Amino acid sequence: MSLTIQIDGSPASVETLAPALLSNYGAFTSMQVEDGAVRGLDLHLERLKHEALDLFGVAVPELRLRQRMRSALGGRTGRFSLRVQLFLEAVTLRTPGAQGEPSVLVVASNPAAPLRDPLRLHTMTYAREAPHLKHVGTFGLMRARRAAAEAGADDALFVGPDGVISEGSIWNIGFVEDGRVIWPLAPMLAGTGQALIRRGLDGVGLADETRAVDRNALAGFRQAFICNSATPACPVGNIDGRSLDIDPVLMDRLEAAWATNAPQPI
Repeated sequence: MSLTIQIDGSPASVETLAPALLSNYGAFTSMQVEDGAVRGLDLHLERLKHEALDLFGVAVPELRLRQRMRSALGGRTGRFSLRVQLFLEAVTLRTPGAQGEPSVLVVASNPAAPLRDPLRLHTMTYAREAPHLKHVGTFGLMRARRAAAEAGADDALFVGPDGVISEGSIWNIGFVEDGRVIWPLAPMLAGTGQALIRRGLDGVGLADETRAVDRNALAGFRQAFICNSATPACPVGNIDGRSLDIDPVLMDRLEAAWATNAPQPI
């Protein structure tokens, strides 16, 4: 499909895009659409609500968000990626305290292919600013990804100043210990992919827990995976040069847990 960009339900122009492009103050969510429906749509809508309240003091009504999303899709069926971004033209460097209902920028594009091949990760001391938000300030994480690539890895795994593992650049990580999924406990973004897996773990006979995982504890894990809205589960094959075990059956079970969540119509 050709890229579709709309702002508040109308085709974007240079003039209407300028406030979003020139300001680094905003937040978004990204999702995969299947014939007009999204797995975990409720999670994405809740995220947008809290982002709007946190950044602008006013939430966009859910009905309006849904209308904006449907407008960008234009009634097309099939699979698409959808990015829904919030920004407020009144917020500038001279008026940082402005509040109000934000504009809704929606980008519809070709679907994102899920990651499948085992990833090589490079740990890096870094923490996103306001990690509870999926905000547009991505300079730091992009720089971290570039540094990881220069170190011969596929992506960066973030470690806080206290040595505690948090998240990856655009994904959450889960470790596996004695058949149990261990999620790191640290300031980070609560991922929609992670939440969908957690909702379905009981159905595939797996349990999980959340606890602090420091850098030194990494050596005790033989398996790990990453997940986000586009990738239900992708194995981690290497962390800082140490090889991990790859279990395709485990990946299938994690993806089955994710798939127990039926797509919700927009």
